[in-house]
Amino acid sequence: QVQLAESGGGLVQAGGSLRLSCVASGTIYSINDMGWYRQAPGKQRELVARITNGGKANYADSVEGRFTISRDNAKNTVFLGVNSLKPEDTAVYYCKADIFDIDSARYLGVWGQGTLVTVSS
Repeated sequence: QVQLAESGGGLVQAGGSLRLSCVASGTIYSINDMGWYRQAPGKQRELVARITNGGKANYADSVEGRFTISRDNAKNTVFLGVNSLKPEDTAVYYCKADIFDIDSARYLGVWGQGTLVTVSS
């Protein structure tokens, strides 16, 4: 069974930085896109950034220039560098990976449990 585990969240003051990590474990044949999403209290989950297995990244407009997504394919890990944090960045940050399922012969989306980022003003 494939699992994703996020780490790196915490409490930080506005203007501060964090680095989130997400590692996939289990029997993994291939990972396609990986990404970070977030869900603030009372709001829907939204895409923050995605990265292809070739390293092409795209970002939500609200984080462009402040957040950086990267991945280490050899370690099945995706990172999110978050800088110049604002109180409105407060949310639970979730990792998602499209992982090849050998039984169905297709890529399935797998979610992590999330890591909380709280930005104080």
